[in-house]
Amino acid sequence: MAANPQRRSPTLVETACPLDCPDACSLRVSVEQGRVVAVDAGPASITTGMFICGKVRRFTEHLYGEQRLLTPEIRDGAKGLGKFRRASWEEAMSLIAERLGQARDEFGGESILPYSYGGSNGFLTHQSTDADLWRSLGASRLARTVCAAPTGLAAQAMYGKMAGVAYEDYAHARLIVVWGANPSASGIHLVPYIKQAREAGATLVVIDPRATPLARMAHLHLPIRPGTDLVLALGLARALFERGAVDEAFLARQASGVEAFRERARPWTPDRVAAITGLPEAAISRLADLYATIRPSVLRCGWGLERNRNGTEAVLAVLALPALVNAFGVKGGGFTMSNSAAWGVDGERWRRTPEPPTRVINMNRLGEALDPATTPPVKVLFVYNSNALVTSPDMNRIQQGLQRDDLFTVVFDQVRTDTARFADVILPATTFLEHYDITRGYGNYAMQLVKPVIEPVGESRPNVVVFSELAARLGVGQDEDETDTLLRVTAGLPRDLAPDVMEQLAVPPPSGARPVQMIDVFPNTPDGKIHLYPEALAAQGPLYSYEADPASPEYPLALISPASEKTVSSTFGQLRTNVARLQIHPADAETRGIADGDPVRAFNALGDVHCIAQVTHLVARGVVSLPKGLWRQSTLNGETANALSPATLERHSGGACFNDARVEVARIVGASFGTSDVSVYVPGAPRDVH
Repeated sequence: MAANPQRRSPTLVETACPLDCPDACSLRVSVEQGRVVAVDAGPASITTGMFICGKVRRFTEHLYGEQRLLTPEIRDGAKGLGKFRRASWEEAMSLIAERLGQARDEFGGESILPYSYGGSNGFLTHQSTDADLWRSLGASRLARTVCAAPTGLAAQAMYGKMAGVAYEDYAHARLIVVWGANPSASGIHLVPYIKQAREAGATLVVIDPRATPLARMAHLHLPIRPGTDLVLALGLARALFERGAVDEAFLARQASGVEAFRERARPWTPDRVAAITGLPEAAISRLADLYATIRPSVLRCGWGLERNRNGTEAVLAVLALPALVNAFGVKGGGFTMSNSAAWGVDGERWRRTPEPPTRVINMNRLGEALDPATTPPVKVLFVYNSNALVTSPDMNRIQQGLQRDDLFTVVFDQVRTDTARFADVILPATTFLEHYDITRGYGNYAMQLVKPVIEPVGESRPNVVVFSELAARLGVGQDEDETDTLLRVTAGLPRDLAPDVMEQLAVPPPSGARPVQMIDVFPNTPDGKIHLYPEALAAQGPLYSYEADPASPEYPLALISPASEKTVSSTFGQLRTNVARLQIHPADAETRGIADGDPVRAFNALGDVHCIAQVTHLVARGVVSLPKGLWRQSTLNGETANALSPATLERHSGGACFNDARVEVARIVGASFGTSDVSVYVPGAPRDVH
């Protein structure tokens, strides 16, 4: 068959991925006749240049899918029914500006609640023109604590967020401990280096309630009971002191709070640790022996262990372990937490408006904030960079608030999210392939320019344009296009970073792309020391104080909601077409008369989620698991794991306690999947836009 003479080879455009993953991959995008036809790895970052995740490789399904928002829409029916009419940008923006102005004038600026999270956004699309708008209006401030609040606080208090071991240097380690992280789902470019080290003789240990892919290849897997990581870390610390494995001379020079930490670890005997964590004493002892004797050793501390009542102190105790044995000073030795602070970026350098002392609302308590009895009441909710309904705790209370007739809700997003169905106005946003941004890895050491590879799909617009236009309409700012904001942000970056970023390079931090801890980088604490017992945090009471499991006879099972290989938080959740599986251990299933494939309900006093049972040894006994980021379409009744998650706060950081959800699971009696007795939830059925 003859070649089509009209067809041209795709244009290849290099950019970077800003989605909420540690890796910040370089990308090479194929564009044909103005449309993206393929997304693959780009060459700028050596660390990510060989491959990318399947989620981003299939980005065209998100970019051009049926749920993509193409025009502004205004509600044309009861809230939650999904009935909207198309509107022009002029009509939608005029209405939004009018309602923002009314709320400010009648109830005060704090009656306006901007709700967003920036995990999948860079410096332009989060906390730039949007921050200037909300500050100028005197809006309520949002404590963005749904993720990384406990880990961030702990890393700052103990090490001043010292930069961690680079992915490449894991290949030099002889002992690797992966604690509360699943790089196979998020941060996939660490996995080849772990495998390389293992093939060279390194010992791999994984601490996780689930048998993750790395756990299944580990020499030692500890399926810990959720919320008990603090206990295990203190027990290991006690064992290290007892074995004489602690480098006392190093601690005398480089650390403070050593004796206070030693005393807090002393009570945690092996039998006590085993009873609380659900781990065998022999496994705990073996890990202590490995960590006491093998060098170089590196500890990958993830975010799974922060999602509970003991989060901050658990992370403190885990991060103390490398200091006790002085794992530093060699390639492949030390720890990795988040590396985002390595560049020393301060966003206040490009924001124009100082932050006012308005009230702070913790995003994990959105349902409470939307209660009409709140003073002042929230009258305008502006949701962007977030699918608030399904990503925040206590989902059902949030939905009650979203249904208030006196609440004016704007949802500014790329796709028709579950939250958008409760909006009064929907605005279509561009994706990262349609706008400028600057992103940085928090695992991979790379800061990069994100640039548009195609024109905006439909009538979608970038964040910076929409928020600056609203500021101009309200008389608190001026219109600004993307290039203006880009220049303003780059001018605020630390010296020497901006030119290389604008040249489309993967720019490492000043300390380099492969820093060795205590050689190239040091604690950024005020005195330059490691604070094993941070006194500032101890003001609320003695540190390293374990809070007991919230399980009860009525709700005995721990529900966790870990990251999956299908979504980035809730991004791409609209592309999941199958009903979610609730993983449950065979012993727990047997006592409840549940077989693999049965329709089941997981429930507690907050909600009730209907899904399909997956009976498997991949979760520990006493633990059930639903994927993070599910949309309502992914369960049989439209509720997700966050319908069961409490809005309780981690005591130091105000972080979310998703993994403190305790539930019971039961088979849906008289029903089997696929029969007329089980109906699949259809969101907003039917949607109508005219």
